Amino acid sequence: MFRFLKGIVLATAAAAVALATAWAALALWYRLPFETLPRAALAGGFALLGLAVVIALFRRKALRALTTFTLALAAMILWWSTLTPPANGNWSPDVARQVTGVVEDDILTLSGVRNFSWQTPEEFSESWEVRSYDLTALQTVDLFMSYWAGPQMAHMIVSFGFADGEQIAWSVEVRRQIGGGFSPVADLFKSNTLVLIAADERDVVGTRTNARGEDVQLFRIDVSPDTARALLLRYVNAANSLAAQPQWYNSLTTNCTTVVMDLIRSFADDVPLDWRVLANGYLPDYAWEQGVLDQTRTVEELRALGSITPIAQAHGVTPDYSAVIRDGVPSPAAN
Repeated sequence: MFRFLKGIVLATAAAAVALATAWAALALWYRLPFETLPRAALAGGFALLGLAVVIALFRRKALRALTTFTLALAAMILWWSTLTPPANGNWSPDVARQVTGVVEDDILTLSGVRNFSWQTPEEFSESWEVRSYDLTALQTVDLFMSYWAGPQMAHMIVSFGFADGEQIAWSVEVRRQIGGGFSPVADLFKSNTLVLIAADERDVVGTRTNARGEDVQLFRIDVSPDTARALLLRYVNAANSLAAQPQWYNSLTTNCTTVVMDLIRSFADDVPLDWRVLANGYLPDYAWEQGVLDQTRTVEELRALGSITPIAQAHGVTPDYSAVIRDGVPSPAAN
């Protein structure tokens, strides 16, 4: 029995060392400010150290091996804690500005609203604007899911609609440097910062339906104006906080879906945790189960009715784009 328990302990320790080694080696590879060869040497060196420790655990040298590894890992964690998100950078033009907002007498004024005109994913005309919105006229909340990597993964955009037909869409994105890009693995290791984009739908949705040709699906959300206002103001507060204090983007814990879910939970306590927050392509199924989508139709029917890319491409990104893409998409309020 003693040998069995000892084996369990050693196997657990070996698994912990292996996981810590993988994290440390990848962190060194992605974040050391060196050329490829020295980065590879240091990351590989830590990987070899971890391997040696795992072997030593089963050769009666466990205490010395674990002590050595613990010291090396402590040094790694200390270095990791010194990496802080930059406030300034050579940002890609589409994420160059962080929107901010102020509210005075029910009027929300946003500075840095993006309204780009996209010809292709790489060709666009820049425009950053100051826009004001009457919060007493806020009526709707809509969810856009833009599928770019199969049915499991999508980019999530939340749009707020007003009585005059105006829409303001919010997108949580990676703040890339010029020449940089999005990498689900690299962005686990403090490679990019987070940015909140508030934009005209013809920009942030139109670039996905028309310039990129992604499968974009629109879902009308059943919420009260008061709830819509609470969520919109949470977005504004989060944007102002990001402008004051940058934050790392993390493709697992701080992304386009988890950030929004955190905003919702800040004023709604009854939002349960769910695996579909990570595999967010299935988020509409989760939303339907929570009763915020049209309950008279199945999720499959809502996906089909809300598939807006064909109509957007046929019609073009025109001034009436927001109205056109909503034609025929069912709203719970209409039931």
